[in-house]
Amino acid sequence: MSELVVEKISEPLSLDEWTSVLCDRDMPIFSSTAFSIDAILRDDKKGAMDLANVILHDPNLTAKLLKMSNSSYYNVSRQKMVTVSRAIIVLGSELIRELTLACSFFEAILPAANRERANQEIARAVHAAVQAKSLALSVNDPSPEEVFIAALLHQIGNVAFWCFSGKQGERLLSLINKENCTIEEAEKQVLGFKLTDLAVSLCKTWKLGGLIEESVKKGRQANPRVNLVNLGYVITDALKEGSQSKQYVECVDKISKLTGTSKQSAEALMVQNTDTAINIAKQFGAVTASRLINKEEFQSVEEESKVPDEDKKLVQIQILQEITGIMSGKIDINLLFEMVMEGIQRGLGMDRALFALLAQDKKSMKEKLSLGWRKEYYDQKVIFSISQSPLNIFSQALRNPQGLMVSGASDGVLFTDADKRVIGQHDCFLMPVCSGEQPIGLIYSDRSFSQQPFTDDDFNGFKHFVQQANIGLAMYRMHGKK
Repeated sequence: MSELVVEKISEPLSLDEWTSVLCDRDMPIFSSTAFSIDAILRDDKKGAMDLANVILHDPNLTAKLLKMSNSSYYNVSRQKMVTVSRAIIVLGSELIRELTLACSFFEAILPAANRERANQEIARAVHAAVQAKSLALSVNDPSPEEVFIAALLHQIGNVAFWCFSGKQGERLLSLINKENCTIEEAEKQVLGFKLTDLAVSLCKTWKLGGLIEESVKKGRQANPRVNLVNLGYVITDALKEGSQSKQYVECVDKISKLTGTSKQSAEALMVQNTDTAINIAKQFGAVTASRLINKEEFQSVEEESKVPDEDKKLVQIQILQEITGIMSGKIDINLLFEMVMEGIQRGLGMDRALFALLAQDKKSMKEKLSLGWRKEYYDQKVIFSISQSPLNIFSQALRNPQGLMVSGASDGVLFTDADKRVIGQHDCFLMPVCSGEQPIGLIYSDRSFSQQPFTDDDFNGFKHFVQQANIGLAMYRMHGKK
């Protein structure tokens, strides 16, 4: 009788191994988002639409980001935002960039088997981030959101380790609880490195840079913005010690001097920020962690933390209203197509959507904008070949201004071998984008991952969105000729 062999994934044993495992196995969502944001920031030709594209590739991240963007904590103007594109316009690309990092971070860590220590670290990070941002606002810092994200990720080594540790975490906890040694000494004994070292390594690997990386590095910092980040943690720890402790008294004195307010005002601000942190943690989905920020206050904050499933019909209506709004004035053609693509993906529940433009020789089409496409690298572009003999789905679609609903099974003859390598062979919608009577490209979408069946309503919705793109393009060209 053959013996059943069970593959066991061993825990990493060094700083390099921990860094590699967290990036490649345990936190790939955050890794991909961090790398993509870094690529956008380094490329002068990239802008707000490229940032939106990164967000829209992940439906969960999109929903969470829009929820945070509409919260009173971020959206002071209270303008309702139903698309990522609108959120970027209203809140600005800098704030959305920081929010994207924060949301993708929680997206990566919350599905893990969080234990009590992991939630303690998450609670401390959120609480410190809110306190640090409040201080930044008080001293007129140029980018309070940057201070917030730097404080949130300041303890990224601790948070990541405790979210994904196994036996090593148990040994470390045992040593901390039983032995007469500091936490850092225990970390060195069990892991061979300190978790602050892991934070520095992760920042370098993920290319987080800026204030985030500067705040986690060792040694004294001359940058006053790093001091704001550190003070956020000082406040959090002082509140845990209690109002009668020496640490608390010294902390209140520091805040009072920094902000130029009375000690009573400083204390009131600390308490107010604690309540805010509870709500922010819950909005990020960290419900258990929110309870640990302030157990006494938690009972009064019982809102649902889980991002609800979107009402797709409502999303369609809202995005179509947004599209109508931007066509009533001077048309931003890039924003128009971004909204059309977002409407197709989110409003119709499509897994992949792609807008491709015809090459000059009309023998191929190259991606202009895509959502949901799983690529090997960020700048990879999808290219379609247009086969005239025999006709393939793309040449057929360009001849059908009313759009095509193609069945991967019964219309298999339309998929050439080259098509199958690029898109597979799935049920899909296609419709040309036209300038006047001439097609200049097309929009393609499918449900290649979920394999959910199409309905006539889905197809009608798809055609409606593409028609809006064609109407907007015609108006744009008409205004351009005036």
